Amino acid sequence: MRAKNNLGTVSQLGNQHTVYHSDYTPELLEAFDNQHPDNDYFVKFICPEFTSLCPKTGQPDFATIYINYLPHLKMVESKSLKLYLFSFRNHGDFHEDCVNIIMKDLIALMQPKYIEVYGEFTPRGGIAIHPYANYGWADSQYAEMAKQRLLNFQLK
Repeated sequence: MRAKNNLGTVSQLGNQHTVYHSDYTPELLEAFDNQHPDNDYFVKFICPEFTSLCPKTGQPDFATIYINYLPHLKMVESKSLKLYLFSFRNHGDFHEDCVNIIMKDLIALMQPKYIEVYGEFTPRGGIAIHPYANYGWADSQYAEMAKQRLLNFQLK
């Protein structure tokens, strides 16, 4: 039997007066109850229009950000995630920092069983950077999964 939908404190969804923050704002992230906490399943988000700023030059960096996670009790609401990712637009951090910050903010919000964040940044100065970070619950099959996925991460 399907559980009744519980959106909790989700306020961005359906809001016709959306405010787009132009600097890093983790408070934008909202969560709602997972309706299927007894199932292990992946949720995947792809953000092909992620931008941030180089902390040294101030030049824009462009990326596709991939977020995969196995939810536990909470799930991230997609519009709040979009607004949160947009808030990096004028934020100055290295590519690796952006990926780790995104992952840690989502862990704090949801406490997922497993999560991975991959950034496919476009080349600037002749080099493309593709950072990957992941996390699985300590002392669980998900920690082992994180270890294996990291060790087997595709390198070209």
